[in-house]
Amino acid sequence: MKEKSFFSVLLNLPRLIFMKETRGVALVAIKQLGLVTIIKILFKTVTKTGFIKSIKCVFTFKLDDLVASMFVSMWDVFGDREAIITGEKRITYRELKDRVLRLANGLQALGLKPKDRFAELLLNGNEFFEALFAGSLIGCPMPFLNWHLKGDDLAGAINRASPKILIFDEEFYDDVIAIKDKLTTVKHYVMVGAKLKDGVMLYEDLLSKSANTMPKVSIALALNPYSGGTTGAPKNVNYFDGFGYLISDTSEKPKTSLKDYLTLLVKQVSFTYWFGAHKIKDKKSANIRLLMPSPVYHAASIIGWTPLLLHGATGVAMRNFNAEELLKLIEKERIGWVFIVPTIIDRLLHLPDNVKNKYDLSSMKSLICGSAPASPELKEAANRFFKERGCKNNVFHEFYGSSETAVVTTLIPEDYEQNPKRLASVGKARCGELGIYNKEEAKWCAPNEQGYIFNRTMMTESLKYSGSPEKTKSVFEFVDGVRWFDDGLIGYMDEDGYVYLTGRVKEMIISGGVNIYPNEIERIINNHDEVTDVAVVRAPDADLGECVAAVIQLKKNSAINKEDILEHCRKNGLRGFKIPKIVEFAAELPRHIDGKLVKRELEDKFWKGIERRG
Repeated sequence: MKEKSFFSVLLNLPRLIFMKETRGVALVAIKQLGLVTIIKILFKTVTKTGFIKSIKCVFTFKLDDLVASMFVSMWDVFGDREAIITGEKRITYRELKDRVLRLANGLQALGLKPKDRFAELLLNGNEFFEALFAGSLIGCPMPFLNWHLKGDDLAGAINRASPKILIFDEEFYDDVIAIKDKLTTVKHYVMVGAKLKDGVMLYEDLLSKSANTMPKVSIALALNPYSGGTTGAPKNVNYFDGFGYLISDTSEKPKTSLKDYLTLLVKQVSFTYWFGAHKIKDKKSANIRLLMPSPVYHAASIIGWTPLLLHGATGVAMRNFNAEELLKLIEKERIGWVFIVPTIIDRLLHLPDNVKNKYDLSSMKSLICGSAPASPELKEAANRFFKERGCKNNVFHEFYGSSETAVVTTLIPEDYEQNPKRLASVGKARCGELGIYNKEEAKWCAPNEQGYIFNRTMMTESLKYSGSPEKTKSVFEFVDGVRWFDDGLIGYMDEDGYVYLTGRVKEMIISGGVNIYPNEIERIINNHDEVTDVAVVRAPDADLGECVAAVIQLKKNSAINKEDILEHCRKNGLRGFKIPKIVEFAAELPRHIDGKLVKRELEDKFWKGIERRG
């Protein structure tokens, strides 16, 4: 890859300007900030950095000081605008700036240097974002730890990230102390809480003892999430390289050309445009007001809070999810943008009518869904739900992506309003590149032909699993000299470029030599009026090798049985090996916090003592 420089980037600008995605990104910035505010931020940025130094930063393409000044200038301009709301605590941008600078200086005083890591184990709240911004200013990636992990799983996740400092909420004190002797790199433990406990320092004490001046700057966007871990141990993913390369001297070069990287960069950040950020502006606060009901540590949740980073949005954090509380906050805080998983939609739909109908949801514009499959019926139900409570237009948006890729495809209301059949798709590859590949014949698939889903995004061109070089190598395939990421999914693309996911390779059931993917069977069973949730997994079969097993969670007081389910499957078009041979009922199905079914737990019961494929 050619070295980045002012002139090499300048040469690419004419081409980038004519991209629809570039115009979309600009439209969002103008809508959310306004030209006057943009000019104010730029003026303050140059003033803070110094005019001569600013010119030097641009021409040498050493942008650290300029980028740091820009973030601080944004917070200055936004001033008393609310930044983060958690319960009764309302932090303004002025307060956010003060706290971020103090934390950045405090972390450096504890010995952090550029490229060192510090990890967070935090519930949704202002401290997460303060740490994220502080780490970005001083060049230190921040691994996002899953606070559902305990014991050896938590210790393993921390050790794989090799942080020198751990910042955690008081709720997790016992969990942290229990594994403290197993943590090999952590030197300092910083706890968010009111009461000092053994072996830790208090977060607020660290802030109060530190200066609110600009720290020694070394920019590196601190984004460092883990993969979901539903098919194995969570893997640490280096977003700080992909997102930060252009502005950071500590980020590693992507494995592609500068021209290609810049194209993929613009495509990736355009998701705010595709999800309608250019159409949302609260009348009172003149910005996007967003809600964070899902854990902010999850990679997919970044989509939900990006406007907080870039556009001066107001973010409302839910420390613990509650379906009615979500509706209450949408009305109270005039929420227009929220990222959710399908499980949350389902919980909203199943609230009692007297609860659902209490709230005015007319402020909602963009309901963004991802992380797990959503059926066409669920998408339609989500739109009906919000329209019945005040929304004038369809609100459902969707994306396909993963922790490794970030956003690849987007499904927007215009897509399915033009053709309702597209509700079964995950949209078009607007934020990256995607192709359907036939591995057996080593060629790209024709429209509507099923194959492996390969994609390329800004993130895949920098992807590296910390401590797992062999794993990193194993997820890529070269086709005609181009490196593609294999996400382990099967699907097809129609004539218009819309992508349909069929299933996951690891979940494929081979029954009597026939390849069966669970998605279709799950969708049909889920449509039964008495079914709340379903997981279709593989089970051993002496004759067929493997067979279809359906584990079903019924609605309360339901009395249907196996034969009712099988008859429903037959009536809705399932034939032969696709009809479940085993049907079991469970009180509740295991789901990961991002909404994905943890099918391995269900399969283990069927395969106990039997060697299985994969």
